[in-house]
Amino acid sequence: MKKIVATTFAMTAAATLATATPAQAASYGGECGSGYGVVNSAAIGSTGTVFLTYNASNGYNCVVAKRNSAGSAVLVEAGLAVHPVGTHWTKFDGGYYTSYAGPLYLSAADKCVDWMGRISGTEGGKRGTNCG
Repeated sequence: MKKIVATTFAMTAAATLATATPAQAASYGGECGSGYGVVNSAAIGSTGTVFLTYNASNGYNCVVAKRNSAGSAVLVEAGLAVHPVGTHWTKFDGGYYTSYAGPLYLSAADKCVDWMGRISGTEGGKRGTNCG
């Protein structure tokens, strides 16, 4: 009897582990519009991803901070600026959103950019990147 109970428990535990799925990372879905392609990204903790995109035809960068999965509204923020950012983001969007903040657009020809995303206080992003 002990062997049957132990086997049943082990099978149940294995089935439970097999059905658990990790959170999917956010993917860029064209939020900046046509012509923009992802040139950089950074995790926002385990809650989302901030995407830096670029449009070669108009020379603009775009940033979107996106949650891994849509849900009830939480504070989502995005920022974009010519490097160095200083005390204020040149372009900023923040509010209680179900999916993403942005898109934010900035022309930064021949310059580096600072960009970030923040979800419920957890921040991701980079400084002084994608120069040119």
